[in-house]
Amino acid sequence: MTTFRALVDACRKSVGELFPWDLAEALAEQQPLLLLDVREPYEFEAVAIQGSLNVPRGILEPSCEYGFEETLPELVQARDRSIVIVCRSGNRSLLAGQVMKLMGYRDVRSLATGLKGWNDYDQPLYDLTGKPVDADSAELLLSPPLSAEQLGTAG
Repeated sequence: MTTFRALVDACRKSVGELFPWDLAEALAEQQPLLLLDVREPYEFEAVAIQGSLNVPRGILEPSCEYGFEETLPELVQARDRSIVIVCRSGNRSLLAGQVMKLMGYRDVRSLATGLKGWNDYDQPLYDLTGKPVDADSAELLLSPPLSAEQLGTAG
């Protein structure tokens, strides 16, 4: 049996990562990137990098192919584009990157430290309406408390 951490670490060996300051620089230089946010819709609606495309991890594979209800032509046609995948902490994005590489995407990278690191680096985040989310509010949204059951300390 393998663990979540082991799966993520295995993906890290084949999926490139960039840090928040690298992504901020690329965006400032207006490099042609597709920002792909693989968090759940409720997470994306609360706080995201402006201009990101939201494709939840659970429907990523059919979103990358024609012929499915979830198909997103922009994503299907992006196999040769530079794609930066983001999530809350940089784990789901690594898993998504591995899958996308297997599906023929040539230039996929994961945002190391995820949106938590982006926020820690004082980069702008927005809600679904385009309203800026201040860093303290974003921190609360990006760091939900874990229950005793989730920590494995219950009972």
